[in-house]
Amino acid sequence: MPDCSSVQRSLAWCQGKPELPGVKRRIYYISKYDILYWPVLQHDANGRLTSAAYAGDFVLRADAKWKFIDIISDKSQLTSDAQGEYPSQTQLNKLVAVHPGVDEEASSAAAYLNNNDNVFLVEDMRGAIRVVGSDKWPTKTTVTQDLGQGAAGTTSTTINVEATDECPAPFYAGIIATEEGDINPSGNPNQNTGGNSGSNTGGNSGSSSSAPSYNSSVQINGQAYNVTKGGTVNITGNLTSLRFTGSNMSYLSYKIDGVETEIAINSAETSASCNDVISAPKTVIIYRQEGTGDNKYDVLWFTINLTTNNGGGGNDDDDAGDTN
Repeated sequence: MPDCSSVQRSLAWCQGKPELPGVKRRIYYISKYDILYWPVLQHDANGRLTSAAYAGDFVLRADAKWKFIDIISDKSQLTSDAQGEYPSQTQLNKLVAVHPGVDEEASSAAAYLNNNDNVFLVEDMRGAIRVVGSDKWPTKTTVTQDLGQGAAGTTSTTINVEATDECPAPFYAGIIATEEGDINPSGNPNQNTGGNSGSNTGGNSGSSSSAPSYNSSVQINGQAYNVTKGGTVNITGNLTSLRFTGSNMSYLSYKIDGVETEIAINSAETSASCNDVISAPKTVIIYRQEGTGDNKYDVLWFTINLTTNNGGGGNDDDDAGDTN
């Protein structure tokens, strides 16, 4: 029987607390092609979002960097509207970013932003970074340009972004590797409030001051595979069992079609098993917990690609090596 208890919480506001409107003058963007794997939005066992904050960091391809665009704050805006029908409503996040230039460099923006699936990072006036773009749905980006009219006119190149997500522009406090150096170079150890760790019925979350360690040898359907962080294992047929070993393991889960399910860890925190039957074809994403003490966060570990007998793939491990 699923736990359908409410995840609702009170929403307080202190009288007189200032809420500064607007966004800051520099945004960052990157093509989704250059993202190897994403930080994680936190869900309960029923797939309900429990936090609007990402846990973990964006991991980019080698030599890939976030690019910046300087904008006019007073003319730029980030909004979010609900869309769809119950029980499948999502949020449509909309960014209007106005750049003052109309020169050749600004005009070239249309060439690499239009028809590309991008992610944008926007800083609000409180210093929080918001993400426009999701790993689940494509991002639509369009560029318009105005050369102005008359002596009192004004020029602008406007980037309009529309991105579907599970919540209004999620928060991100992780590493931002830019051409000018890293922002938040220590990574994202704290941004897991309300996340998956809180749903760990075994009570392991935060129970150990030592960092979790996971063996690179994982048993899938009773057969041992060496997995790498961010790698993919191709399996022909259904998934019938998973077994993990290590030390101080505090959280493991798998996600299918956006729904995350926790994998039970033994009381000694040395092994975890799952015997759920998952039918091919399907993509199964495995998450684990890293960090120490109160600074634990969930990251993507590896992916299992289940194919039918006619789909090829075989029982070969595409990515071998030690993950620790």
